[in-house]
Amino acid sequence: MKLHDLVSDFIFPRYCHVCGVKLAAEQRYVCPSCLSKMPRTHFHRTPDNAMERRFMGLFPYRQASGHFFYSRDAAIATLIHDLKYHRFRGLARYLGEVVGTELFPTGFLSDIDLILPIPMHFFKQARRGYNQTVEIARGISAVTDLPVASNLRAVRGHRTQTLLSLEERVKNTQGIFRLHNPDEIDGKNVLILDDVCTTGTTLATAAMTVHHAAPNTGITLLTLGVTF
Repeated sequence: MKLHDLVSDFIFPRYCHVCGVKLAAEQRYVCPSCLSKMPRTHFHRTPDNAMERRFMGLFPYRQASGHFFYSRDAAIATLIHDLKYHRFRGLARYLGEVVGTELFPTGFLSDIDLILPIPMHFFKQARRGYNQTVEIARGISAVTDLPVASNLRAVRGHRTQTLLSLEERVKNTQGIFRLHNPDEIDGKNVLILDDVCTTGTTLATAAMTVHHAAPNTGITLLTLGVTF
């Protein structure tokens, strides 16, 4: 660790975002104990898993997985809240690195040509300062060398989905995405990435946008967290 990092840690000590314990010099954002206790779904090893069943009949896809089980009181919920609303941009990249490191040896990413993060509308991204899903994608890219593409764009904003019914969510996301230069990805295998899958409406809207514009594209879905 560089001298200025040691000085910074002395003045502004770093703590685990989950339990609050002070982190060692080589640790980042989450202590090893909390990281190991975060429940993994292992959906990437389970054909016809609970996440895949959410999208059956909506569009063709190759596979789907959410890496951590998500609930309001889960550690992953705390981490996602911090990276989205407390400007911990590096935390998003770190979690992407964790997921990429754990998935890469399993073969789940072996046929992927590029990552398509769920885009954020310009005005929302300007307020937040960054798109957390792009940062997660860059973390995965850092450990897998998979390129991150920006072909998928958000062409209009939409209000938060948190308190909406399924019917309202579908209406809320209609027409929000557009695929630019579809010929660049048609025939390739893409990983559509988001931070959390609850009902799966946003992922489904993005995937259907890709499929309609580039029908020969192989689609795999992945999120940090997934509700159950």
